[in-house]
Amino acid sequence: MREQLLESIQQLPPPLAVFLVAMLPIFELRGAIPLGYAMGMESPVLIYLIAVAGNFVPVLPILFLLGPAERTLRRFRTMDRFFDWLFKRTVSRSKLIKKYESLGLILFVAIPAPMTGAWTGSVAAYLFKLPLRMAIPCIILGILIAGVVVTLVSQGVISLWHI
Repeated sequence: MREQLLESIQQLPPPLAVFLVAMLPIFELRGAIPLGYAMGMESPVLIYLIAVAGNFVPVLPILFLLGPAERTLRRFRTMDRFFDWLFKRTVSRSKLIKKYESLGLILFVAIPAPMTGAWTGSVAAYLFKLPLRMAIPCIILGILIAGVVVTLVSQGVISLWHI
């Protein structure tokens, strides 16, 4: 199945592939920006902007719909266990947010490491009941910073390939 997904992505126009991969949990900017370079996109600014836009797309639905979805779906045993697992995993990885709130959320989203990013940051903002007026700008700022970090790392890697 993973091979089919990779083949499908390779068939897309590079800007669309970058946008869609940036929307996916786990991959987010960490996967989308290097993908842009791998698919032959030459403008770092364009790759950055498309990836940042794609990474922000799931944020508002998570922040606005996670609560109602949780309340509705927890009636089912399987979904109740899923939410328990998701929330336990998120809380265990988001001590930074619990301790520093808005600054912690920015840093949590900005650090391009596994199990950090806009998806997990949005879930953590919901769990810690951060107000939307705080959570949304913090997540956006974290995405912008993460995009710069991943772009700079990708540029460095590309430079090394040309040596």
